[in-house]
Amino acid sequence: MAAQKINEALEHIAKAEKYLKTGFLKWKPDYDSAATEYGKAAVAFKNAKQYDQAREACLREAEAHENNKALFHAAKAYEQAGMMLKEMQRLPEAVQLIEKASMMYLENGTPDTAAIALERAGKLIENVSPEKAVQLYQQAASVFENEERLRQALEMLGKASRLLVRGRRLDEAALSLQKEKSLYKEIENYPTCYKKTIAQVLVHLHRNDYVAAERCVRESYSIPGFNGSEDCAALEQLLEGYDQQDQDQVSEVCNLPLFKYMDNDYAKLGLTLVVPGGGIKKKSPNTAQDKARGPTTVGSHADEEEDEYSGGLC
Repeated sequence: MAAQKINEALEHIAKAEKYLKTGFLKWKPDYDSAATEYGKAAVAFKNAKQYDQAREACLREAEAHENNKALFHAAKAYEQAGMMLKEMQRLPEAVQLIEKASMMYLENGTPDTAAIALERAGKLIENVSPEKAVQLYQQAASVFENEERLRQALEMLGKASRLLVRGRRLDEAALSLQKEKSLYKEIENYPTCYKKTIAQVLVHLHRNDYVAAERCVRESYSIPGFNGSEDCAALEQLLEGYDQQDQDQVSEVCNLPLFKYMDNDYAKLGLTLVVPGGGIKKKSPNTAQDKARGPTTVGSHADEEEDEYSGGLC
């Protein structure tokens, strides 16, 4: 069966090369027909699991489409060549070709397809090179945002933020989360803004930047419904405990379901948060739940010290 498919592919390549030849009566190569034959050859090679030959056929197809000024089809062929490299576990090379395809989609005026290609490349490389995946997700988010497809942009930014936290690139994670929160506020998804504020505060506290964490909470008071919410009360208790170097209170708050059932990367930040100079004894989680529901003074404390805490990344 494989031999039959290989022979079939070679026949298509022979036809393609014939279409590209010129002569006395044929001055211009027939790029369109050649591209079609190379595409058929690539499929046959793929079915025979001859991925390197399939990749080469895809590249020839892409070149023929480019010569024919058919950018969208050329991009598709480059993307297919990238997928053949994926089958060969040559992931960095695969991503390079898919990136090239995304640029051609943009040039062709099909940005949505470009963004989807960038997301696909990010997924391919995420476990091998998280740094590259972050870059690809951010590029995809930018393309979606330019097209005013904010929900898709937020999905990409969310992936980038989680990878940044996972890689302990906390300064960049803080900025990425701020971008997310701004877009969620723009589409009036206020409850998700509250969750992003929790994530921001955890990131800032892991950066040992209480000022930025406190400022995040203070600025979030302007988000409709935040002041008086469960999220707000818990964050005020968290900041109070951190400011007073009370490891017990911090641990209790971070063990609340509100924190524990966040995305795994953020939940881990809560569970591993250590107060500089704090104790390690833990009380019952019920105590923190009662505190989170009750009145606090951290909000007024933040107002009183607003001038002092004027820095931070948020």
